[in-house]
Amino acid sequence: MKRRGLGSGGPGVDNASRLAGWAGSIFWKTFENARSMSQLQDELDPPFEVIEPAERSGPLIFNSPHSGCVYPREFLAASRLDLPTLRRSEDCFVDALVMGVVERGFPLMRAHFPRCYIDVNREPYELDPRMFDGRLPSFANTRSMRVAGGLGTVARVVGDAQEIYDRRIPVNDALRRIESLYKPYHRTLRRLFTRVHREHGAATLIDCHSMPSSTGGGRDERPRADVVLGDRYGTSCAPAVSETIETTLRSLGYVVSRNKPYAGGFITEHYGNASAGLHTIQLELNRGLYMDERRLERSPDFSRLAGHLEVLAERIAAIPIEELRPYRAAAE
Repeated sequence: MKRRGLGSGGPGVDNASRLAGWAGSIFWKTFENARSMSQLQDELDPPFEVIEPAERSGPLIFNSPHSGCVYPREFLAASRLDLPTLRRSEDCFVDALVMGVVERGFPLMRAHFPRCYIDVNREPYELDPRMFDGRLPSFANTRSMRVAGGLGTVARVVGDAQEIYDRRIPVNDALRRIESLYKPYHRTLRRLFTRVHREHGAATLIDCHSMPSSTGGGRDERPRADVVLGDRYGTSCAPAVSETIETTLRSLGYVVSRNKPYAGGFITEHYGNASAGLHTIQLELNRGLYMDERRLERSPDFSRLAGHLEVLAERIAAIPIEELRPYRAAAE
């Protein structure tokens, strides 16, 4: 098992590229911003990593972008919420749940920074102008539904719509997070996806997340499925991928739904291109399956689910490559 991470200094990391990525923003020219950047590097070392198998087994990648739990001190000081409350926005332990796939021969990428600090499953500039002191770039998307709900690239709320900050934050702080964390994360994920595609002629990315076990809707709420598959209503991957995952999970005893209430976020939508042999699907796991949501602890069923996810990885990897490779539209 080999680990590669931005800022880690480990094998396979280009130091010059890493430093260029960290120092590329024009907003770091002042002393205060330079000092903040240095502190962030020290705390998030590395901010994310790719864990490579000793031997690769097939055209399959796992990604856990929301399981990060390293909270920068500066962020905690600026937040009006305590750490346990902030952590309720995490996809707790999802990276650990799928870690076993590495031993099966499939790489895993995971973030160490928390999603409420910077969310890489959003557009790069989905930003709420009401949050910031200073003017946003003219190209920022300030009107998306996610921004309206407080869940943009830099989140305004966590949990049950609890405000993270009690005052506006500097716009340069948001732009620094985007330049130093968001963009390097996506450069690395895109390179990994492209490499696997080049090696096999196709590639499948499983974007792993978790959801609360209940909707918080009171006595009349319906129980959530065990797993929600998001394939953007059949557009982000070949049918064989969705069908294999759903059939496998149902055979293992799980209740599975597709695209409701989660059809897949930015990563699923923008990385999936089935006609080019690039397949992406979002896997949303019910937290009640593997953890105590109140205590934020693993439950006794954690190992069982982790083992089933290894089985699932093997089944996805066994999909005939001919069903995944690029194809031409019928009109051509």
